[in-house]
Amino acid sequence: QVQLVESGGGLVQPGGSLRLSCATSESIFSFRSMGWHRQAPGNQREWVAWITEVVENSNYTDSVKGRFTISRDTNKNMLYLQMNSLKVEDTALYYCFAYDWIGGTYWGQGTQVTVSS
Repeated sequence: QVQLVESGGGLVQPGGSLRLSCATSESIFSFRSMGWHRQAPGNQREWVAWITEVVENSNYTDSVKGRFTISRDTNKNMLYLQMNSLKVEDTALYYCFAYDWIGGTYWGQGTQVTVSS
C-alpha cells in the first residue's frame, strides 16, 4: 500500500515562506508524476504544481508561478514545495499526490497552510 505523508504546514504571515514535504513509502521512480493540490474551505480542490519523472518537467498553476517551487529528492524519496511570498489566498489544505505507471493515484492526508496577519 503506497503511503504519502505531508508535513511542514503551519501559520505564516503574508509575505512569509513555508516548505512542505511529502514522504513516500515507495521509490519516487515508482511514480510517473507527483505534485501538490490544495483545497480552501468552500472551494474545489485545485492542482498547484506537479513534476514528471521522465524529464523532470515541472508545471505550476498561474497563481503560484514565480512564488512556489516544486522539487524532489530521489535519494530520500521526498517531494517538496517551497512556497515564498505567501498570500492570504494561499490558505488551504495542501495534499501531496502521485500517479504511478499503471494508472494508480495516491493521496496524502493533507497539511494545513494558513496565511494570516
